[in-house]
Amino acid sequence: MEKMDKFCLGIESTAHTFGGSVVTYSGKVLSNVKSSFTTKSGGMIPHKVALHHAENCGRIVREALETAKVSIKDISLISYSASPGIGHCLRIGAMAARSLAVQNSIPLIGVNHCIAHLEIGRLLTDAKDPILLYASGANTQIIAYEGKKYRIFGETLDTGIGNFLDTLAREMGVGFPGGPIIESLASKGRKYIELPYTVKGMDVSFGGLLTNIKEKIKSGKYRNEDLAYSAQETVFAMLIEVSERALAHTGKKELLLGGGVACNKRLQEMARIMCKERGANSFVLQNQFFVDNAAMIAWLGILESTHGIRTDIKNAGIDPYLRTDDVLVAWR
Repeated sequence: MEKMDKFCLGIESTAHTFGGSVVTYSGKVLSNVKSSFTTKSGGMIPHKVALHHAENCGRIVREALETAKVSIKDISLISYSASPGIGHCLRIGAMAARSLAVQNSIPLIGVNHCIAHLEIGRLLTDAKDPILLYASGANTQIIAYEGKKYRIFGETLDTGIGNFLDTLAREMGVGFPGGPIIESLASKGRKYIELPYTVKGMDVSFGGLLTNIKEKIKSGKYRNEDLAYSAQETVFAMLIEVSERALAHTGKKELLLGGGVACNKRLQEMARIMCKERGANSFVLQNQFFVDNAAMIAWLGILESTHGIRTDIKNAGIDPYLRTDDVLVAWR
């Protein structure tokens, strides 16, 4: 780290994770601390998740600073996730960021969580101009850069892939978050059970599949392991199909995975196989940068602030529904 390097404190709170991270302006991640809301059964209840964030935000910020071996007085910028996400959760992160900024006279910036997933991938891999397969809880999008914006080439028409997996886990009674549990069950599956496969142009839909699989669970005729295996194979094939179509349409040669569901080894394998057959490159990150994390929030804040973007403290709010393609990409 250079002596003149500056530090950004990132705060993430879009959904079930509250995170704190210190990243240098030269792109070194010095800390990446988080606490995630979990259950043994059922799913996420927004006010309970917000309470989790409120109870843990002070500790997480302190740990992020301590791990990075800096104090709040060393911080040059505070970046927080302002969009999109669950309003109850976003408000806790925004409140923490505003409080720290006001108390310590530090510039503040609110950033888009979806774009942060893409930019941390560009920072930590050799990907230069990739198609992003963004697969997370509420978001499922195929994204590519064009004309100063990140354009959405395809997306889910109903629920996000992560929410689909969480709902599937809830129907099976195995807890939250569901993705890792479904992956574990799928690894023990031995039989593929035919399920609805819904790709409409560049978009995907999981609603009909979910209804179908709920009925199969209720029937008691199928093993959870086989249903989990079949669900994974089906939904991931849908995502890889539209990703390949985006590569063909744009002529790009790089596929970058992003979002918590990208931790899934089977999805990574399918992406790798497809890219090899196309003569393209597939890029994956460490799991800590796939799941919701504050390092990506800090890095996007650095990119935006160094290109003249600022958030006035009076306007440092949240926008739970801001889309990826609503944001002007001034830094590219």
